[in-house]
Amino acid sequence: MNLAYTHLLPADFADTSRVWIYQSTRLFSIAEALAIEQRIDRFTTQWQSHGQTVKGKGFLFFGQFIILLADESKSQVSGCSTDSSVALIKEIEKEYSTPLLDRTQLAFVVNNKIERLPLSQIDYAIANGFIKSDTLYFNNTVATKTALEESWIIPVSKSWLSKKLTPS
Repeated sequence: MNLAYTHLLPADFADTSRVWIYQSTRLFSIAEALAIEQRIDRFTTQWQSHGQTVKGKGFLFFGQFIILLADESKSQVSGCSTDSSVALIKEIEKEYSTPLLDRTQLAFVVNNKIERLPLSQIDYAIANGFIKSDTLYFNNTVATKTALEESWIIPVSKSWLSKKLTPS
């Protein structure tokens, strides 16, 4: 599975640009993905904060992760502008009948596929060898462009889940 994505991130955005990641509980179809990408583009080109344009960009990566970036080097993203982005995500959730704000679903790369696993099943998955220290994990808590580039897709051993691993 090709997990390359950093080359798609805008080079002209500050490393400290804010990042929000919303994970779908399912893979979007090609038609859905195209429509969602258009909607995200439309939103980010019109994104405002206190009457100023937000330098924003959005992506749909791997058919199931919506990522929004805001370069705050010229204008800050206010609470209202953050609320507008969450409203967009809620509209997409409703239209496509898929949760995007559920933080209890974790994503991993298993057998060259992105698999989602409820947080409640992590201990079982680790104990039974489904999730190992070198299994790739999508760390959807990254908050900056630099963290997105360096720490979004990481081995479980480098994540907060590492404390659940049993020493070999």
